[in-house]
This record gives sequence, C-alpha cells and structure tokens, in this order.
Amino acid sequence: VFGQLPKFQDGDFELFQSNAILRHLARQHGLYGVDNKEAALIDMANDGVEDLRFKYGTLIYKDYETGKEAFIKSLPTELKCFENILKKNNGGKNFLVGNKISFADYNLVDVLSNLEVLSPGCLEGTPVLKAYHDRVISRPKLKAFLESDAHKKLPINGNGKQ
Repeated sequence: VFGQLPKFQDGDFELFQSNAILRHLARQHGLYGVDNKEAALIDMANDGVEDLRFKYGTLIYKDYETGKEAFIKSLPTELKCFENILKKNNGGKNFLVGNKISFADYNLVDVLSNLEVLSPGCLEGTPVLKAYHDRVISRPKLKAFLESDAHKKLPINGNGKQ
C-alpha cells in the first residue's frame, strides 16, 4: 500500500506497516491487555519503544560513525524511562502494563537486546530493566528461538552495523 515492506497476509487479508501488523497480531493472540485502559497504556509504552527504536535506527543507518559515542552516552537517560515504568508496576516484577506480557514487552526486549550488542552492559545502570529483560528472554519459547540457528544467522541490521 505504501510501497514498502513488511507485509502480513492471512488468506485474502493483507496488512502493511510494522506497528499495524504488531497490534493486529497482539489482538489475535491476547497480547493487548485485559481492557481498553491497559490497551491504551500498552500503546503509550510501545510508542516510547518506537521512539527509542527510531533513534537507534537513525544511528545505525545514518550517523553510526559520528553519532555512536553520543548515542551510547544518552542510553542511561533513554533507559531510565522504561525502568521507571516497570518500577511503578509491582516494583518491576510484572511487565510494562499489568501482570501479563504484551506486544510492547516483546518490542522493548527486542530493542534492548540490540542495544546490548551495540553497547554491552548498557543495562547494568538500570537493574530493574535488566532483570526484566533477562526474565523475558528466559521465557521457554523465546529462549529456544533466540538460541536457534535461524535466529543466530540473521543479521541484526540490514547494513551489518551493530
């Protein structure tokens, strides 16, 4: 529709745009909160994740050589927002919203994993966020996927920079 990927297709149903696909699949699989209030909070958290992903993407694809040092220096401030969201939800023992994992959690953990490759140890200054990341990537099915050759052989970014 917009001349770019990704594209999701289920029979004759086609959907474009990453976040539209993400939200559609979240609704289908019960990853969008228990009510409209939680869904709105999940949207808010995910928009914050997307803001961080945009900054990361800009670094990787446009400013890597000149901007990497400043980006890494800004990470504690960027990550503190998510640390604070988690702390407000049962001291970080649950998820971004409520006590059930959502698509925003998976999206955040994906970005955090990329940031750990870019700047190993970057989560150390946010212990609640680090524990959350470690807890989510330890979920059995996600852990199995992350340890699979199919995942390990995929480049993190299309231009090979990490």
